[in-house]
Amino acid sequence: MSWSTREIADLAGTSLRAVRHYHEVGLLGEPERRANGYKQYGVAHLVRLLRIKRLVDLGFSLNQIAETVDEGEHPGQALRALDAELAATIERLQRARLELAALIDLRAPADLPTELTPGEATALSETDRSLLLVMTRLMNGEQLQAYGSLVRNLPAHPINREFDELPADAGEPIRQDLVERMVPYLRRLRQDHPDLPDLYTDAPRGEKFVRETMETVLRELYNPAQLDVLHRTHVIMDGSTEPRPGRNDTELP
Repeated sequence: MSWSTREIADLAGTSLRAVRHYHEVGLLGEPERRANGYKQYGVAHLVRLLRIKRLVDLGFSLNQIAETVDEGEHPGQALRALDAELAATIERLQRARLELAALIDLRAPADLPTELTPGEATALSETDRSLLLVMTRLMNGEQLQAYGSLVRNLPAHPINREFDELPADAGEPIRQDLVERMVPYLRRLRQDHPDLPDLYTDAPRGEKFVRETMETVLRELYNPAQLDVLHRTHVIMDGSTEPRPGRNDTELP
């Protein structure tokens, strides 16, 4: 007795597409063809296909199956390797479920880690969220916790909206006025969060990499007037000589 491709796929509990793919990658040999050109599969093909299907259901990749399907009754090493992979996957999924539960409970944005969940009074612009999201890839765990405390307790203040809405062609008086009002606000934030770590200290990827990445991100996210305001506030906050009016280069806070 022989079976067609559709019949053997149905008998093995798989799909026509899967059978054809197993042929393409060399897992399943091509059967002989009838006079009319249709394939005719025998028992050996069915047994082989059932073995492949069993390993697929267990979670083996096709590459692993190619190395395992002919090993006999107990491919111990391959099974132990797969078990370790599944254990890691389960752990990752459990962590993901805990984070999802926290996101649902806190009504937090899904794109940010739970450590950076904003407080009820915190209003983050799309630019703020983009900057924070990049920063998560540059910080270590301690830095992430510290910045999370800042985000959760960030007070609502009109200066934030003014900065977000500052046009690229804002004149010198507008920029300087914004700087003079931003500095007291930022100093108060530093006082409220004295333990906030330097983003560049103990950076997992190195200080140079973090500085270059942040410079690139800031220049993409903010317009020239905003960058100028950031630079001026940075210079004043650090106690350096105040920058020349109209300067457009920026240093990171």
